[in-house]
Amino acid sequence: MLTAQQLATMLSLQDKMNAKVNPDWLNAGYGYLRAAMVESVEAIEHHGWKWWKAQKKDLPQLQMELVDIWHFALSACIIEYKGDISESAKSIAAELASGNTHVTFDGKDYDASNQSLLDNLELMTGLCAAKRFSVPLFMFIVRQCEMSADELYRQYVGKNVLNFFRQDNGYKEGTYVKVWEGREDNEHLVEVMDALDLTKPDFSDLVYEGLRARYSS
Repeated sequence: MLTAQQLATMLSLQDKMNAKVNPDWLNAGYGYLRAAMVESVEAIEHHGWKWWKAQKKDLPQLQMELVDIWHFALSACIIEYKGDISESAKSIAAELASGNTHVTFDGKDYDASNQSLLDNLELMTGLCAAKRFSVPLFMFIVRQCEMSADELYRQYVGKNVLNFFRQDNGYKEGTYVKVWEGREDNEHLVEVMDALDLTKPDFSDLVYEGLRARYSS
């Protein structure tokens, strides 16, 4: 399960990233759950669903889609609580603590623990289309995609911090250099994170500093 510290860190990072795009993002009316719906459909594509052709589940891509979905779900939660990060964290923590994987949708009851990954992805897509999101359902899908809560946190923070780092170093202006010493920045990111303690409260700051040290050299 995600810890209180992890939730606070992710929500804070999401708020900062959204504000970097638009300082008034809370009132902009962006369709974050619509975005989560689209990412959910893409996850279904990476899973494979066509019975008329051979398909193979692409687990790494599925995991990446889940990280993207989580960005949008966190944003929607922050909006629901009018920018209050603490209340947003409490809400998500309460949902997680309930462990309730039952979802009622369109008058029908579903239990994620009794469904396949594909059926749960489809259920999440439908909920997002209806402007709803179930954290327990999402986290059950995360487990079905062979990710732990810690790995979700690690991948989320990594992607968020790398996006910040790119923006701070000229990504928008086109001056950012993506390849360092013959390797792309996301490869350096993996090495930086692997060398750090995930449980540190300042994990995200340490990731940023690790990238800065490599980039400046």
